[in-house]
Amino acid sequence: MHQNKHKNTNRHQPVLLQEVLTYLTPQQGDTYLDVTAGYAGHASEILARTQAPQSAVLVDRDTEAIEYLQTKCDPAVTLLNADFLTAAKQLEKEGKRFDCILADLGVSSPHFDKTSRGFSVQTDEPLDMRMDQRQSLTAADILNSYGEVELIELLKEYGEEPKARQIATRIIEHRPLATTKQLADIAVSVWGRGKKHPATRTFQALRIAVNDELGLLKAALPIWVRLLSPGGRIAIISFHSLEDRIVKQAFAERSGKRYDAQLKLLTKKPVTARPEELVFNPRARSAKLRAAAKINTKNTEGQ
Repeated sequence: MHQNKHKNTNRHQPVLLQEVLTYLTPQQGDTYLDVTAGYAGHASEILARTQAPQSAVLVDRDTEAIEYLQTKCDPAVTLLNADFLTAAKQLEKEGKRFDCILADLGVSSPHFDKTSRGFSVQTDEPLDMRMDQRQSLTAADILNSYGEVELIELLKEYGEEPKARQIATRIIEHRPLATTKQLADIAVSVWGRGKKHPATRTFQALRIAVNDELGLLKAALPIWVRLLSPGGRIAIISFHSLEDRIVKQAFAERSGKRYDAQLKLLTKKPVTARPEELVFNPRARSAKLRAAAKINTKNTEGQ
């Protein structure tokens, strides 16, 4: 549905696609789980290699993404409109196992492109930021109801914002806030204008809080590992240090020279985009990929 906007066609470029294919090495007949399928950038390439739509599960919490996938995917593919933690719990309960699991964290390009969703610092939109539009909590709710200390902590922890205190104070002075421009202007009034928009960290912090991104990731990671078949591979792409740290730690705790190791690391350090990808896909600049394989032993947890 977004594809027909000519200016957007290049926005759906999946980041680190070649690297994902290298580490997941999808083979014909493999079972495949994509926990953040979005607009099928990675999924269409992986499904072309597995040739097994009946063994694929694509998950997204965004109803618009699921509606798009319904038009794009083979009807044999299972689509789940849920956050990736809810989906992972359901699939584990059903006893499912997968040869390839992919998580491409963060916000998909159409979220930034589409007005009314409130993700972009560049446009004037309602303060929404919900990835799942069925949930009630919005960015406006947080900005207009949190106390000063809560706002400062949120901006520091999720946005790594050095001027969290000044921004929180101004938010409270200007309440109620209704639009993204009002919030962006507050950050500009604190920072002045720079090469990077001064509201970027504030928007990131709010988006993470609205969607509980880090909480869901911490809870979902152990389940994803259990959902892997023996010898199965998992690849996770993150877009900021907070996510990457959680993934790095979860992988480290389950790998290495230990009797109960579940994973073998395929990436010693995060893989980043090649210069030639950045030319046509600038969003890949902050992307970091980590990958691991499930150790193929009889006593691996969850078997």
